[in-house]
Amino acid sequence: MSILLKNGTIYPITSKPFAGDILVSKGKIESIGVDLKCEGAEVIDASGKYIFPGFIDAHSHIGLFEEGVGGYYQDGNEMTDPLTPDVSVVDAFSPQDAAIKRALSGGVTTVMVVPGSANPIGGQGAIFKFKNTMIVDDMVVRAPAGLKMATGENPKRVYGEGFKKTPGTRLGTAAVIRGYFQKVQGYMEKKTIVARDGKSFTEIDPKLEIGEKVLRKEIPARIHAHRLDDILTAVRPSKEFDFKLVIEHATEGYKIVDYLKENNVPVVIGPIFGFRTKLELKDMTYDSPRIMNEKGVLAAFMCDHPVIPLESTNIQLGVALRYGSKEEDLLKMVTINPAKILEIDDRVGSLEVGKDADIAVWSGHPFQFSSRVEMVFIEGEEVYNSK
Repeated sequence: MSILLKNGTIYPITSKPFAGDILVSKGKIESIGVDLKCEGAEVIDASGKYIFPGFIDAHSHIGLFEEGVGGYYQDGNEMTDPLTPDVSVVDAFSPQDAAIKRALSGGVTTVMVVPGSANPIGGQGAIFKFKNTMIVDDMVVRAPAGLKMATGENPKRVYGEGFKKTPGTRLGTAAVIRGYFQKVQGYMEKKTIVARDGKSFTEIDPKLEIGEKVLRKEIPARIHAHRLDDILTAVRPSKEFDFKLVIEHATEGYKIVDYLKENNVPVVIGPIFGFRTKLELKDMTYDSPRIMNEKGVLAAFMCDHPVIPLESTNIQLGVALRYGSKEEDLLKMVTINPAKILEIDDRVGSLEVGKDADIAVWSGHPFQFSSRVEMVFIEGEEVYNSK
């Protein structure tokens, strides 16, 4: 059945907001405009409501670090080896995580779930939609969608302090990352030689297979880096080995924003609402999103759930208004910008004809903290209702 949302204040994101209607059919946005009609459609009166695309968080641990189950059930880090590229979040994601419904109550419909940052090479991330299903595979938009990696204090602490092995320093972490991709290069060359000889390659190595996807630019490296020197350490191998890169957190990225722009490095900023829990965060500032946007860096916002619960996405954004960020830029940082970074902007991130009908109906503007999400649709199916 078609659904017709009538008389709402629509924020398409890629164009100016206006008062009008959205017609949804077969999971897609069929039409968007004024005074739309469709015989037989279910009509929903959105008068006085605000209609946005579903929010997108491009860096989350929801479903891995589950809410309310205790530490034993946390599955975000395989802390047994600095190199675990063969593990996938799809095999640990729990669709029963109570945080998912709460995320929908905050208008969030799509997330990039990644492993934690314990390992220099941590594992495969995947993009999920919070569809109304208990079948994980039906929630997956793309897997793998990136290889999670990490620089800075986390690998140092886990291996240098915990295991007394490499990497115990930043230079050790960089060496582990560089050594891994050197092995991947050798692996790819061996495959080429075998194929040239007309033989079948049988020495499959799951750890190196995913690295090959990175070097072939099929998926990006998603590298955790807070300090500006760690960001530079992440960019360095991306140039040496010529792979696509996204910087995760980028807490001090605003200090080298011109360098990020010159090198066309996208960033997923955050979280920047909260306590500075470690030295890497001492220069955390809400000026960062404003600076990134003014300089033209492709930037998205993350909650780093469960650090900040996903339902509080609008609160983190709203606070950034106090520091000079533009409303339009902030809204893009949880819609079209993460969609571009995740390379799914042909499907989600804005309200446009032909895109997936992932829609959140708010009682008021999301930056008014008394506003709440009343209805959420994913691909035209209602997945949340506040009643």
